[in-house]
Amino acid sequence: MNDPSMDPLLDEALQRFRRQLDAARKTDLREPNAMTLATADAAGRPSARTMLLKGVDDRGFVFFTNSRSRKGMELEANSRASMCFFWQPLMKQVRIEGTVEVIDDAEADDYWRTRQRDSQLGAWASQQSEPLADHETLQRGVSEYHDRFVDQQVPRPPHWLGYRVVPERIEFWKSGWQRLHERVCYDKTGRGWTMTLLYP
Repeated sequence: MNDPSMDPLLDEALQRFRRQLDAARKTDLREPNAMTLATADAAGRPSARTMLLKGVDDRGFVFFTNSRSRKGMELEANSRASMCFFWQPLMKQVRIEGTVEVIDDAEADDYWRTRQRDSQLGAWASQQSEPLADHETLQRGVSEYHDRFVDQQVPRPPHWLGYRVVPERIEFWKSGWQRLHERVCYDKTGRGWTMTLLYP
């Protein structure tokens, strides 16, 4: 159920996003929830990588990662991020910008329990973004954690966190004839949300 106090235009933007994601899931895309996540360090140097969106609700857009990774360290230094979804079969794109917050432990634990056991062990074994001598070293780490947690549930590593992008800007793009694309932008302002059509 939507928050009755939510700004109507933000609600409209989130509903529009959900409809497009649902449409993408009906295509042959292997990962319709794939997105490009862009972060920046304290000096403003940007980096981007492909991630998977794992949740969207009235509070924002959720993904999970190792907080000790490059993106985790960048988010700690600069809690702003941008997300970009491009669904080629639909020829539609959504760009989201906002602040990033760490979700609470209970919500992170709930999602952790849905992950396959091998993925859970890999999250313990991977020192994400750190130099790796060879792939065998990683495999040995997975084996060690397999033995450590044999016959028990694999707990969530304390450094494996969920992050929520709280939107301040959501832009929808749709391919148009002769590159006369359609762009609709929702922006958060001091007086609430606005909706603006943009030139392509």
